[in-house]
Amino acid sequence: MPTTVPLTWYLILSAILFGLGVAGFLFRRNIITVFMSIELMLNAVNLSFISFSYKWRQVDGHIFSFFVMVVAAAEAAVGLAIILTVFKNRSTLAIDEVNSLKN
Repeated sequence: MPTTVPLTWYLILSAILFGLGVAGFLFRRNIITVFMSIELMLNAVNLSFISFSYKWRQVDGHIFSFFVMVVAAAEAAVGLAIILTVFKNRSTLAIDEVNSLKN
C-alpha cells in the first residue's frame, strides 16, 4: 500500500504560497507583479480546498476550487485589459506613478 503525503504538508505549502503572494502584493511596485501575486494567493487557496476535499472524501472542495479558477480567469482577462490600457495611457507600470484615474 503506497504512503500518502500528510495533509499538513499541503497546508504548510499553501500557507507559504499565500504568504509569498501577500508579500509580493504589499512590497512590489509593479502592476504585473502585484497581479501575479494575487493569482498566487488564489492558487494557494485552491490547494487548501483540494487538500481538504481529498482528506474528507468530499467533492465540495473541488467545486469551490473550480469556481475560484473561473473567477481567476475572468480576473485575468479584465485585469490584463486594464493593465494594457494603463500602460498605453501612462507609459509605465509602476504603481506609485499610476495612483489616480486622472490624466
